Amino acid sequence: MTSNLNTENDFFRKRKILITGGLGFIGSNLAGRLLDLGAKVTLVDSLIPEYGGNLFNIHDVRDRVQVNISDVRDPYAMRHLVEGQDILFNLAGQTSHLDSMRAPDVDLEINCKSQLSILETCRHVNPGIRVVFAGTRQVYGKPKYLPVDEVHPLHPVDVNGINKIAGEMYHLLYSTIYGIRCCVLRLTNTYGPRMRVKDARQTFLGIWLRQIIEGRPIQVFGDGAQRRDFNYVDDVVDALLLASFSDRAVGNVYNLGSPEVLSLKDLALLLVEINGGGRYELVPFGDELKKIDIGDYYSDFHKIELELGWRPKVGLREGLKRSLDYYRRCKTAYWE
Repeated sequence: MTSNLNTENDFFRKRKILITGGLGFIGSNLAGRLLDLGAKVTLVDSLIPEYGGNLFNIHDVRDRVQVNISDVRDPYAMRHLVEGQDILFNLAGQTSHLDSMRAPDVDLEINCKSQLSILETCRHVNPGIRVVFAGTRQVYGKPKYLPVDEVHPLHPVDVNGINKIAGEMYHLLYSTIYGIRCCVLRLTNTYGPRMRVKDARQTFLGIWLRQIIEGRPIQVFGDGAQRRDFNYVDDVVDALLLASFSDRAVGNVYNLGSPEVLSLKDLALLLVEINGGGRYELVPFGDELKKIDIGDYYSDFHKIELELGWRPKVGLREGLKRSLDYYRRCKTAYWE
């Protein structure tokens, strides 16, 4: 099946769209695409410093979007925001695995309790809304087989993974019981412009890009043999859009992934090559990281390819080049 995204562009024209986590990495990229498709976009973000929201992410579209600085944990704010919307892209979340272990109550509030509250709000004030929830590969834990498909056992290695399972299960339950048209995408390693690069809270690739641009060695944990797959953010935006208008997607879970699978050491070498210089170094895992490392992981994404026509288009080399170019131009907006 081939993607029908291009033929469905009119679907989004004048649609009212709400994006939680809208000032973050994926949310801001999604907002730009939706605006180009003629949608009316509202972004909600708490701008909590640790979670990746950045007003610079929308500097080029600021006059075309509505921005509401609110926390998804605030049911009164969410009631006001959800009412009247056609589609909710539910992207807000706490993504740091280490932070989830150090402050499990906060992770529970954001990734679990607030998700239930949002769905209850949808049920009461806007049951006709479509909802796409951004899940994570972390729900699978250490793979029992590769590539990992959607029927793989769920056995997360950290609090974040457990709470993300609960969040997605709430969405699927409300789809089944209350008829709210929900879909779950389990994202793998997403990278590209506008991601957090201050630290590794969002993705390790962010801090790698900063390290190589600053002329520091890329720090690769362990022996660097761990294999991963990666999705450039434009491809993830494609998947979100497809999931939001496809009736086939309702009540379903889909893995994202890539046919390109690299070890972390080979990824570091590729980044050095694209950058035209630099180096990497192997560093030992700290005790906290070692306990929650999952080893090799890469996804089987045939289900979304078959049912929705999605397949990544941007190769890793091209995506890394675009990312490096972006942060060289805009680093002052992300370093501090």
